[in-house]
Amino acid sequence: MEFKHRYVLKDEKIESLNIKPDGYYVDGTLGGAGHAYEVCKKLNQKGRFIGIDQDGEAIEAAKKRLEPFGDTVTIVRSNYVDMMSVLDNLGIEKVDGIVLDLGVSSYQLDNAMRGFTYREDVPLDMRMDQRKDKTARNIVNEYSEQELYRIIRDYGEDKFAKNIAKHIVRGRKEKPIETTGELIELIKAAIPMKVRAVGGHPAKKTFQAIRIELNGELDVLTRSIDAMIDRLNPGGRLSIITFHSLEDRIVKNKFKENENPCICPPEFPVCVCKRKSKGKVVSRKPILPSDEEIRENKRSKSAKLRVFERIGE
Repeated sequence: MEFKHRYVLKDEKIESLNIKPDGYYVDGTLGGAGHAYEVCKKLNQKGRFIGIDQDGEAIEAAKKRLEPFGDTVTIVRSNYVDMMSVLDNLGIEKVDGIVLDLGVSSYQLDNAMRGFTYREDVPLDMRMDQRKDKTARNIVNEYSEQELYRIIRDYGEDKFAKNIAKHIVRGRKEKPIETTGELIELIKAAIPMKVRAVGGHPAKKTFQAIRIELNGELDVLTRSIDAMIDRLNPGGRLSIITFHSLEDRIVKNKFKENENPCICPPEFPVCVCKRKSKGKVVSRKPILPSDEEIRENKRSKSAKLRVFERIGE
């Protein structure tokens, strides 16, 4: 299957980086290099682009797409949580921009055999990095009922989490749950008919929860933002696109902490903790897709872009 991905907020994201022709830029979720191609077009021979992705199929697609830019581009298969090690290995101390486009790519969703979809009956997988041994099948069949309840409640924000977890555990006692279709039937049985009739796909939230747990998505994001901001040159920007409230909340709060890190009690007349601001949030409200983009690509509807700009030491 050809690697295709519909990029969300493409122009807004490129504009948010305020690209300098001789700057150094990192894409931590390279995908098929749609955003990367636009960045590389703006760089001269002194500029540098580093693309990172954990998906092997994305890496191969990106290499082909960025081939015209030659030595300006370095592509590394890794998780963006290891970005600092990647830059250290390349001898790069500071960069002028970092971008993350979180969530699942269109390719991963549309390629049914990757196991992210709830619209076809395929083996349970959901690995963003296919070198990993653990899959969604392990979570569904090996987690306790309490653990399943926790991730569906916290990562799927599903009010039927307890009942869904109960049905999964009951179902796997008869036979292991092997496919997305088998899991979907158990989820449907746990949700009242009248709710299924008016809501979206009943499995959407549970699939999101399992995917987030399997790939450690929220933990990776939380652990990465401070380090990425520290790696920026003065004036450098970190731009992050999120697709659900859990991610957006982390980005919003982390940006706020880096802009105003003071932990002194509000009644103190002056700051004594000596924590200094690392920069500023470029836009108080997230940048959202236009109505036209949402009409053309329904998957863009939940996207939010937030941008942080580094100040001098």
